[in-house]
Amino acid sequence: MAKSSQEKLILGIESSCDETAAAVVASGRRILSSVVASQIAIHRKYGGVVPELASREHLRRIVPVVREALEQAGVGLPDVDAIAVTRGPGLIGSLLVGVTYGKVLALALGKPLIGVNHLEGHIHAVLLEARSEKREPQLPAVCLVVSGGHTLLYHVSSPQGNDSAGFTYARLGGTRDDAAGEAYDKVAKMLALGYPGGPILDQLAPHGDPRGVRFGPIKTRGNPFDFSFSGIKTAVLYHLRRNPQLQPEIEARQEALNRGDRSAEVLRGLSSQATLDLVASFQRAVVDDLVSRTIAAASENSVRTVLVSGGVAANSELRRTFATAAGPRGLDVFFPSRHLSTDNAAMIAAAGYPRFVSGLIEPATLNAEASFPLA
Repeated sequence: MAKSSQEKLILGIESSCDETAAAVVASGRRILSSVVASQIAIHRKYGGVVPELASREHLRRIVPVVREALEQAGVGLPDVDAIAVTRGPGLIGSLLVGVTYGKVLALALGKPLIGVNHLEGHIHAVLLEARSEKREPQLPAVCLVVSGGHTLLYHVSSPQGNDSAGFTYARLGGTRDDAAGEAYDKVAKMLALGYPGGPILDQLAPHGDPRGVRFGPIKTRGNPFDFSFSGIKTAVLYHLRRNPQLQPEIEARQEALNRGDRSAEVLRGLSSQATLDLVASFQRAVVDDLVSRTIAAASENSVRTVLVSGGVAANSELRRTFATAAGPRGLDVFFPSRHLSTDNAAMIAAAGYPRFVSGLIEPATLNAEASFPLA
């Protein structure tokens, strides 16, 4: 996996939430290694990420994760040309672990330090994936970043080329309350389907009727490119209250989760058709809203390229619906692989490369920022 004489190696470090990740990427285009240490098993019993536990786990894992990334890439720290680290947004305790370790490495090695916005990393995850497939998305584009913490629409352009720091971002809209992935997690918790909720709901939805429960279109006032998923989460809650006969199976699934039986097969066997219809209808409503607003934004901004990234971008129904809706409209839709959809450090290294070649180096005073808007 040795680099060519022209390539620049960026060591990326990501610790914005509950994944400790490190990666080595050559010139923003070739992944030499990507290591992610997940904390799902730790936070699962709480039904969500506990910030203090997350930061403690980052402290425990960051050194071995970086070491493994270097070993997989077949390089040592002296071979790295720069260190890119997520500076925000995210959980401040988690961010501080990665930023501090990155600063220490940069100072000790005399290497340039690059601060990267986590959201920009998700955008570059799509570009990185496309380049590995010898496809270069045409910019400008509209990008949907959709995860457990974010649901945002950006206009992305790069008049100076995709390897420069000339990327510009304009925020078109975002969620006014719950992010889409957060709504998935909360609905899964109501139904005792485990954490994280997105993957299990996606696996169960094909077994239900997406027209089984009528939710209606999700409406927002004002900006047509804003999202709101709090209402549909509440609608699921009211549906369960109106149907108390579903409570025994919810309790049965909770008992299964407590025993460690978390497979989709087990949970499906403990779910009535009414529950499967509810899951399918919820997913259909969320996916339709994400796709329709993104395509409307692309039309409004006269772009032909759509980028979709973030943890929810791994959702199979979202991918199918975008593919179906985009074709007739002449849109090219790009997704990262499922590995690059969720939080990872390869995307941070890829986003850091254009900043590195343009000389946008951070001082030793770089600090983490829990709220760090991209635009």
